[in-house]
Amino acid sequence: MGVAFRDYYEVLGVNRDATEKEIKTAYRKMARKWHPDLHTAKDKEVAEEKIKQINEAYEVLSDKEKRAKYDQLGANWQDGQDFRPPPDMDGFRFYTGTDAGAAGGFSDFFEMLFGGAGASFGQGRRATRRGPVRGSDIESELELTLEEAYRGGEKTLQISTREVCPACGGVGVEGNSFCPRCGGTGDTTGIKTLSVKIPPGVGSGRRIRLKGQGGEGLNGGARGDLYLKIRLLPHPVFKVQGEDLETEVTLRPEQAVLGDRVTVPTMDGPVVMKVPAGIRAGKRMRLKGKGLPHQKGRGDEYVVISIDIPEHLTAEEEQLYRQLAALRKGV
Repeated sequence: MGVAFRDYYEVLGVNRDATEKEIKTAYRKMARKWHPDLHTAKDKEVAEEKIKQINEAYEVLSDKEKRAKYDQLGANWQDGQDFRPPPDMDGFRFYTGTDAGAAGGFSDFFEMLFGGAGASFGQGRRATRRGPVRGSDIESELELTLEEAYRGGEKTLQISTREVCPACGGVGVEGNSFCPRCGGTGDTTGIKTLSVKIPPGVGSGRRIRLKGQGGEGLNGGARGDLYLKIRLLPHPVFKVQGEDLETEVTLRPEQAVLGDRVTVPTMDGPVVMKVPAGIRAGKRMRLKGKGLPHQKGRGDEYVVISIDIPEHLTAEEEQLYRQLAALRKGV
């Protein structure tokens, strides 16, 4: 009787010539996506089955001997296709139901190929770590308004965490099968509330390090660190250009021609700026030291000049514009 063929490369979403690193990266990505703790109700059942397939695929493709044996079957099989052992594969042993062994948690296809070889799943990758192992560092994103970044202060946020599975101790297996608590990934998810101190003037792309708030260590190892990458939210008034700010001020035609004193917004509140006579649209005027703080001081603020006419003109104003147009006719 045949069993359903498993395309392990398709399960992990990698090519058949994928490197060990590519396989490991794909496994982590898929394991996180289908972690049972991230799904509920019927979706959780689907996720549990999916994570078993992912773990089985990784068990084969991450082991050089198992992968070589699997690759001997060729690339012409399709996932789910009825598979029967080819009769012409010398030196290739297929296991029957009586001698497959207690692989527990693996598919019939896996047991046919490897028998009980999967019973110690994960032992070589995790359980053999005898000394303390430091937890992994984690990077997350922290969104800030421009005002929060400028003034600094304290911000409370919630982040998703990944902790060592309490049921299997991070091994990913329990007995001769995948750990039912973590689905074989060795960790569980949760939510943590943190209070973060934000230094004044922190810019977009900068990282804030929270020591000991990263992944949990194994065998008593220290926790990793959490790095929060700053992302500034769009601002209705200012554009951020490194440590400098840019804003726009609209002048009426007579202000641009004759010059004026206009009010300009800054992070410290409005200031009065002198506009010279004859200024043109697109001109950038600098307000020194009105940008964002940095280690050597503060950046600058640049004010871009825009010129527009009033939306509604009185009859007298329109007459004056006509007189002006007549005066400049032919100039």
